[in-house]
Amino acid sequence: MGLVERLDDYGKPAWIALMILGFIIFWPLGLLILAYLIWSRRMGCWKHGAPGRWHYADGDHRRRDRERWRGGRGRAPSTGNRAFDEYREETLRRLEDEQGEFEQFLERLRHAKDKMEFDQFMDERRRRPPAGDDRGAPEGPVPQPNG
Repeated sequence: MGLVERLDDYGKPAWIALMILGFIIFWPLGLLILAYLIWSRRMGCWKHGAPGRWHYADGDHRRRDRERWRGGRGRAPSTGNRAFDEYREETLRRLEDEQGEFEQFLERLRHAKDKMEFDQFMDERRRRPPAGDDRGAPEGPVPQPNG
């Protein structure tokens, strides 16, 4: 395992520590590490709060957020009020279902838009004369006879 992969496993703090150490040892080295972090977008802070590349490697960050909030047990921690806990679980389940339905709706909407754009492209293509069918038509404006 290379240095970059090992630092990615440790996350942002390891990269920051390496950069600071680079500045302490030889300031151009620190600048070089900083430039690499910016170029490779490893810090993630330039994405307006989006997590870095070592977060959510499987892409399912919503599931991880729910598990973290629920303590990783698949359920939210109890508040001591059983009626509220049941209401909260039902509301969260309903919101997750609505979110899934909304994402499916957006996917259908994107598909319909793509299909409409493709159909429009094909209609325009059918209306164009074939490439080899010039029939001697001059390019550009036709000169008018003087007379």
